[in-house]
Amino acid sequence: MQHFKTLSSYLDYLGLPCLEHPMLSVFNSKGDTYLPCPRESSPPITNDCYSISLKKHVAGNLNYGRTKYDFTNGALIFISPRQVLQWDNSVVFEQKGASINFHEDFLKGTELAQQIKRYGFFSYSTNEALHLSPKEEKQIELIVENIEIEYQNNQDAFSKSIIISQLDTLLKYANRFYERQFINRKELSNDLLEKFNLYLSKYFESRELQEKGIPSIEQIANKMSVSQRYLSDTLKKETGKTTTEHLHLYLINEAKDILLQPDKSISEVAYELGFEYPPYFSRFFKKKEGISPTEYREKHKLN
Repeated sequence: MQHFKTLSSYLDYLGLPCLEHPMLSVFNSKGDTYLPCPRESSPPITNDCYSISLKKHVAGNLNYGRTKYDFTNGALIFISPRQVLQWDNSVVFEQKGASINFHEDFLKGTELAQQIKRYGFFSYSTNEALHLSPKEEKQIELIVENIEIEYQNNQDAFSKSIIISQLDTLLKYANRFYERQFINRKELSNDLLEKFNLYLSKYFESRELQEKGIPSIEQIANKMSVSQRYLSDTLKKETGKTTTEHLHLYLINEAKDILLQPDKSISEVAYELGFEYPPYFSRFFKKKEGISPTEYREKHKLN
């Protein structure tokens, strides 16, 4: 897989215009103009850059990681360094909007270098992009214009700090707008929780639990066709609990049911729940319930 270590080599590969800055590029369509068109197709590639793209009028599909994204609706999309990108000649790249690309080293020595790692939306799949209201879109466009103005000015001692300040503002707004999107999509949140529990139910009923062990959150998210971070953030907003907490709750409830079957030893219960070593199960149960599996069984022993 081809990897691009610099922003300039990545943009050269795409066939996009040369840079005003070695670690930053800003493309913004205005009036009747369109964003510059990159090459028609590409096998899987990666780079060391962040990308923030506002797509307004565009058609076609892009593979991002393992997910295909339909560009027919406008959206704000965030791509982090070393994400896998791929597209083919079915994509129509006549699009309006904006695209900001910057090398991860552009942020070195700034507070944003650490803060940007905390924004979960850089780990979302593109089908979990941020869909803006007209008012929100206008706010983002104004920030992009400010970045573009500073980008095209003659560089001086203040240029970088001003651009980074504007990037920081853009990301803070994006975080706020994602909060709104989570609230507005409660139906989707409930649907994800139902699918999450349904997957666990089927997994526990099959022999996979004994053969493969407890499923990872990444495995569950992949089966649900969402990113791990988006699934956890969505459930956290809706229920107050992360995917890991929901998985642990499910395990504990299953454990309680099986523990009340007197013909099974604690070790058998542990193996049935996918724990490789019974002591791990006992410690896990006590940490969550405050008592050991044996104490739970004694407490709830049927008369």
